[in-house]
Amino acid sequence: MKKPNILFAIADDASHFGAYGHKLVNTPVVDALAAEGILFNNAFTVNPKCAPSRASILTGKLTWQLESGCTHFCEFPTGQILFPDLLEDNGYHIGYTGKGWGPGDFTVSGYTRNPAGVEYNTKTLTPPAGSNISKIDYAANFKVFMDAKTADQPFYFWYGGFEPHRKYNEGEGILHGKDPTDVKVPIYLPDNDRVRGDFCDYAFEIDWFDLQLGKIVDYLKEIGEYDNTIIVVTSDNGCPFPRVKGQMYEDDLRLPLIITWKNGTAGGRVVDDLVSFIDFAPTFAQAAGVKKPESFCGKSLFDIFESNNSGVINSTRDRVFMGRERHDMGRVNDTGYPVRCIRTPQYLYIHNYHPFAAPAGNAETGYPNCDPSPSKEEILLLHAKNNNIYYNLSFGLRPEEQLFDIKVDSACMENLAYEESFAEIKTALRRELDAQLIATNDPRSNGNGDIFDSYAYVGKAPHAWFRLEDKYKEWLSKERNK
Repeated sequence: MKKPNILFAIADDASHFGAYGHKLVNTPVVDALAAEGILFNNAFTVNPKCAPSRASILTGKLTWQLESGCTHFCEFPTGQILFPDLLEDNGYHIGYTGKGWGPGDFTVSGYTRNPAGVEYNTKTLTPPAGSNISKIDYAANFKVFMDAKTADQPFYFWYGGFEPHRKYNEGEGILHGKDPTDVKVPIYLPDNDRVRGDFCDYAFEIDWFDLQLGKIVDYLKEIGEYDNTIIVVTSDNGCPFPRVKGQMYEDDLRLPLIITWKNGTAGGRVVDDLVSFIDFAPTFAQAAGVKKPESFCGKSLFDIFESNNSGVINSTRDRVFMGRERHDMGRVNDTGYPVRCIRTPQYLYIHNYHPFAAPAGNAETGYPNCDPSPSKEEILLLHAKNNNIYYNLSFGLRPEEQLFDIKVDSACMENLAYEESFAEIKTALRRELDAQLIATNDPRSNGNGDIFDSYAYVGKAPHAWFRLEDKYKEWLSKERNK
């Protein structure tokens, strides 16, 4: 039997596709793939930031098993078994376009190419007027990649769209036809014109990701490879808004996932099993007929592929584990904000190891683990006027333990961890999480967690992305004199 091709399409900071009921975006390609394939309701990143999330995908490891790879803007950890390399060793033509693994440095660790594969980024295009869309022509680069393979060779290709990563040109979404009234503003963000416009800008870039994916899918159909290609569509972490990207709540941990494989699995299904990003590597290994390496911690998704059902396919897929360490600089001594989580079908339990540290970074450094944006500015402007509700939700200190009933509170607004009626549930989840950390050799479980702060940060650490007192001094003066 001919080995299946693999197309891994990963957006950068996307939470919203039309297949999940989001009206603001226009994603006909992703939606059609969902109709012909499997839509996963409960897919989780292991660490909600670009570099560590992608590292777990490529290695099949839990984030705390990846040494420097658990951090952001890092050196890629040495000696890793990467699924693209396994596929290449077993006859696959491999490559990527756009954003592979990153941001970070893989060369200092001895890697001669991006861990995602061989780079194909030479073809460019003219982005839409007034936008910050990438100039990379993803579809054209895919064709160059396909021209380089032999006729019968299976392929793996990573389409890493830079969209919808910030920054945006404020107003570009509305300029290109987005309607602010279609925005459903999350309860933890202020509902005003600037925030709605910010979501429109974000949605416009998701549309672009979908448009370019459509060109790739059309080419697969044109050359007769669509039916034999496993097409995976997902994102590395949640949308680039306060309290989402880089934070350990449901809206950043649970991500869209759609998998289509016409020759290999029944389509038109919606699956509720809890699956993790560490499941991709063993899935691709099995598709290629490669024995799963012991270092791959996840479970192949072939049990779901082999089913014809929707709902819960495998009742043992009822736990996922997540964590974070240092993301972007911005605290005293540039330390991280360590967190570990367990998610069950109903509950999200969070252990914040340093509850007296600022989760998004310190005020004097501009809260750098929250991307600069109009939405961030609006929260800080309200804070300057003594409206602290949204500020506390995004930037305020968090207790050591948090527990949320996701079935009734997916926005994670009501912490049940200190409610007497939930004490038994909290204790059981904490013990289960601790046992998992011990079993998987997490340095946090044996008192060596500070090692994560010792790894090199290879990016620029500006420490002043947003200074309220500088940028808004004039604005505040006018407000006070009204």
